Amino acid sequence: QVHLVESGGDSVQTGGSLRLSCAVSDYPYKTGCMAWFRQVPGKEREGVAFIDSDGGSRYPNSVKGRFTASVDNAQTTLSLQMNSLKPEDSGTYYCAADPNPRLRDYGYKWIPESDFRYWGQGTQVTVSS
Repeated sequence: QVHLVESGGDSVQTGGSLRLSCAVSDYPYKTGCMAWFRQVPGKEREGVAFIDSDGGSRYPNSVKGRFTASVDNAQTTLSLQMNSLKPEDSGTYYCAADPNPRLRDYGYKWIPESDFRYWGQGTQVTVSS
């Protein structure tokens, strides 16, 4: 059974950095996409980083240039380096994975959360001003 477990969430001040990790176990697939989503109370979960098996990556403008996602070759660890953090980056961060999505198949559209089968339990990030 596939397991995704996030870690690294913390409270930081504006301008600080955090590195989130997602330990991926029993994931037998070599294709598809891994991603980071974040959610704040009362709002829908939004994707903040997508990285697929074609080597493609995508970030929304709100985090582009500040966030960088990476995955090791064995696909056992998905990371999210977050720099120059802002209060609006606060939220619960979830990692997600699925063997099917490829960024090229979505054109300029974001891969919706419904297209990801496997999810972690979330880790909290709080950025104070």
